[in-house]
Amino acid sequence: MDARVKAILAHFTPIGWVIALVLNMNDKEEFSSFFIRQTLGIWLAGLIISGIPLVNIFGGLVIFAFWLLSLIYAIQGEQKEVPFGGYFQEWFKGIN
Repeated sequence: MDARVKAILAHFTPIGWVIALVLNMNDKEEFSSFFIRQTLGIWLAGLIISGIPLVNIFGGLVIFAFWLLSLIYAIQGEQKEVPFGGYFQEWFKGIN
Protein backbone atom coordinates (compact mmCIF):
# COMPACT_ATOMS: atom_id res chain seq x y z
CA MET A 1 0.00 0.00 0.00
CA ASP A 2 1.20 3.49 -0.80
CA ALA A 3 2.68 5.48 2.11
CA ARG A 4 0.35 8.38 1.38
CA VAL A 5 -2.73 6.17 1.62
CA LYS A 6 -1.55 4.84 4.99
CA ALA A 7 -0.91 8.39 6.20
CA ILE A 8 -4.41 9.47 5.17
CA LEU A 9 -5.99 6.35 6.65
CA ALA A 10 -4.36 7.08 10.02
CA HIS A 11 -6.44 10.26 10.27
CA PHE A 12 -9.82 8.54 10.12
CA THR A 13 -10.92 7.15 13.48
CA PRO A 14 -8.73 5.25 15.91
CA ILE A 15 -9.57 2.06 13.99
CA GLY A 16 -8.12 3.61 10.82
CA TRP A 17 -5.06 4.57 12.82
CA VAL A 18 -4.58 0.97 14.02
CA ILE A 19 -5.03 -0.35 10.48
CA ALA A 20 -2.43 2.12 9.18
CA LEU A 21 -0.05 1.12 11.99
CA VAL A 22 -0.40 -2.60 11.22
CA LEU A 23 0.02 -2.03 7.48
CA ASN A 24 3.08 0.11 8.13
CA MET A 25 4.66 -2.60 10.32
CA ASN A 26 4.82 -4.91 7.30
CA ASP A 27 6.25 -2.30 4.93
CA LYS A 28 7.82 0.51 6.97
CA GLU A 29 7.84 3.87 5.27
CA GLU A 30 8.99 7.05 7.03
CA PHE A 31 6.27 9.18 5.45
CA SER A 32 3.44 7.07 6.86
CA SER A 33 5.27 6.60 10.19
CA PHE A 34 5.53 10.39 10.50
CA PHE A 35 1.76 10.82 10.14
CA ILE A 36 0.97 7.82 12.34
CA ARG A 37 2.97 9.46 15.17
CA GLN A 38 1.49 12.90 14.49
CA THR A 39 -2.07 11.63 14.37
CA LEU A 40 -1.60 9.68 17.61
CA GLY A 41 -0.50 12.91 19.29
CA ILE A 42 -3.49 14.80 17.91
CA TRP A 43 -5.93 12.08 19.03
CA LEU A 44 -4.41 11.97 22.54
CA ALA A 45 -4.34 15.77 22.85
CA GLY A 46 -8.01 15.85 21.87
CA LEU A 47 -8.81 13.20 24.46
CA ILE A 48 -7.03 15.14 27.20
CA ILE A 49 -8.56 18.47 26.22
CA SER A 50 -12.06 17.01 26.10
CA GLY A 51 -11.82 16.25 29.81
CA ILE A 52 -11.01 19.83 30.83
CA PRO A 53 -14.14 21.92 31.47
CA LEU A 54 -14.32 25.36 29.82
CA VAL A 55 -11.34 24.52 27.63
CA ASN A 56 -12.91 21.67 25.71
CA ILE A 57 -14.94 23.77 23.23
CA PHE A 58 -12.13 26.07 22.12
CA GLY A 59 -9.56 23.30 22.54
CA GLY A 60 -11.69 20.98 20.45
CA LEU A 61 -11.74 23.51 17.63
CA VAL A 62 -7.96 23.88 17.84
CA ILE A 63 -7.46 20.10 17.81
CA PHE A 64 -9.82 19.80 14.85
CA ALA A 65 -7.80 22.48 13.01
CA PHE A 66 -4.56 20.57 13.73
CA TRP A 67 -6.17 17.32 12.53
CA LEU A 68 -7.44 18.97 9.35
CA LEU A 69 -4.07 20.60 8.68
CA SER A 70 -2.32 17.27 9.17
CA LEU A 71 -4.79 15.56 6.83
CA ILE A 72 -4.23 18.20 4.16
CA TYR A 73 -0.45 17.74 4.45
CA ALA A 74 -0.85 13.97 4.10
CA ILE A 75 -3.08 14.36 1.03
CA GLN A 76 -0.61 16.76 -0.55
CA GLY A 77 2.30 14.42 0.21
CA GLU A 78 4.07 16.99 2.38
CA GLN A 79 5.76 15.80 5.56
CA LYS A 80 5.07 18.90 7.67
CA GLU A 81 4.43 19.08 11.39
CA VAL A 82 1.37 20.69 12.92
CA PRO A 83 1.98 22.98 15.91
CA PHE A 84 3.40 20.81 18.71
CA GLY A 85 4.00 18.09 16.13
CA GLY A 86 7.69 18.04 16.98
CA TYR A 87 6.79 16.87 20.46
CA PHE A 88 4.60 14.12 19.02
CA GLN A 89 7.46 12.95 16.79
CA GLU A 90 9.83 12.88 19.76
CA TRP A 91 7.43 11.27 22.25
CA PHE A 92 6.30 8.54 19.88
CA LYS A 93 9.61 7.91 18.07
CA GLY A 94 9.33 4.23 18.95
CA ILE A 95 6.47 3.95 16.47
CA ASN A 96 8.05 3.44 13.09
